[in-house]
Amino acid sequence: MGSAKQVDPAVAAEQFIIRDKVHEPMHDRFLWAVMQRRDREAAAIPEWEELREIASQIKEHTLTHLDRYLEEFEANATRRGAHVHWAVDAAGHNEAVHSILRDHGVTELIKSKSMLQEECGMTPYLEHRGVKVTESDLGERIQQLDHQPPSHIVFPAIHKTRQDVAQLFARTIGTDPNHDDPHFLTEEMRNNARPRFLAAGAGMTGGNFAIAETGTFVVCTNEGNADIGAAVPPLHIASIGIEKMIPRVEDMGVFLRLLARSAEGAPLTQYSSHFTGPRKGGELHIVLVDNGRSRRLGMLDFWHSLKCIRCGACMNTCPVYRRSGGLAYGATYSGPIGVILDPTFDEFKYSELPFHSSLCGSCSDVCPVKIDISDQILKWRRVMAQKGYLPFAKRVSFAVAGHVFGHPEEYHAVEKIAEPAVAHAPHFLLYNRSLNPWTRDRELPQLARQTFREWYLANRSTHAKPEHRS
Repeated sequence: MGSAKQVDPAVAAEQFIIRDKVHEPMHDRFLWAVMQRRDREAAAIPEWEELREIASQIKEHTLTHLDRYLEEFEANATRRGAHVHWAVDAAGHNEAVHSILRDHGVTELIKSKSMLQEECGMTPYLEHRGVKVTESDLGERIQQLDHQPPSHIVFPAIHKTRQDVAQLFARTIGTDPNHDDPHFLTEEMRNNARPRFLAAGAGMTGGNFAIAETGTFVVCTNEGNADIGAAVPPLHIASIGIEKMIPRVEDMGVFLRLLARSAEGAPLTQYSSHFTGPRKGGELHIVLVDNGRSRRLGMLDFWHSLKCIRCGACMNTCPVYRRSGGLAYGATYSGPIGVILDPTFDEFKYSELPFHSSLCGSCSDVCPVKIDISDQILKWRRVMAQKGYLPFAKRVSFAVAGHVFGHPEEYHAVEKIAEPAVAHAPHFLLYNRSLNPWTRDRELPQLARQTFREWYLANRSTHAKPEHRS
């Protein structure tokens, strides 16, 4: 059992967004628009499903031969002048990065978006040791200034309105709180960031893909901030999870066609930068990080989650994520992919997350590498139930529901009494916050007097009397 307190996504969602009449509809509307763009882009490519299948097979092949490709990547990257470091866990990653910075006398670091660095808690670690860290991605910088983690893999500050950003910038960088034009706010942050680029002694990036054949890693962005961070300071450090490996350069064509379309409904990211060795006069360090990935690779039911290319499509389509927001998950990774990734870090702490899902299956349908996300969510529910992590009320209610659903006669009896019971039950009992948290912010649906089964037996069943036809 983990030492941390269990995350309660229902309570967190209520505090964050559910009762907000501005943010919840905005959050839902924007992400659904992204999803619609994704669908149009996918439909425009006749071989879309074939691309998904090829990408899935490439990732599965690589993961089942990961030791070989990691060694090949290290050898090729080293031959081209990069320094390759290995980190078993988050502590090892942070120590490696700090050691490199300390050896070069770096006290100011500019970094682009990296979920791995978030996962490792790198920024607070470095700042506690005297290194000033500035996020160069606009969304990540917004979140950093607001002392919040990113709420989405691709759109870190998607839960904020432009008015929120105007107020935040007014408090932190001195802009006009009433000037909420997005172009103005972007220019103000650009002007604020440029001196930091020039002052930084090192730039850090993540890596979307690592190519074993050449020792290259690829960073995909829309703002160009990663390129500036890698090009201006003399020292470039890249943190890359070992699951980001792919075998060959030609494989990139498959993934680049899938990534931006899945992530934001665009044909391609604005910048897909390939880093092969250090630039002239510069120094490149690559930190390959495990942090539980090898253990996950050995989990029969859950190792396919390592295929993830961090596009966020599953989050954009998820009806639960769109209405609760990423901060409700209390973890680095949110949405459906977070539901299956986070318990691999701490089963007890994230034991409630697998129940933060409708099991509609939309996440599996849109995943560009065909991860069986919804199936894994259901399997994680079984794990949490078997290990006794469920609250007492949930254990009892699930046991009762399981019994009733498993006995048709009892189920039909409950159907008959449900409508009059709900209609006549005292309001305080139905809307008790402890007994029925679902009703905190919702009205119960009105139950039909006649069930579909009753209607079918009366009108369509072979047991029903045939209609008279003239």
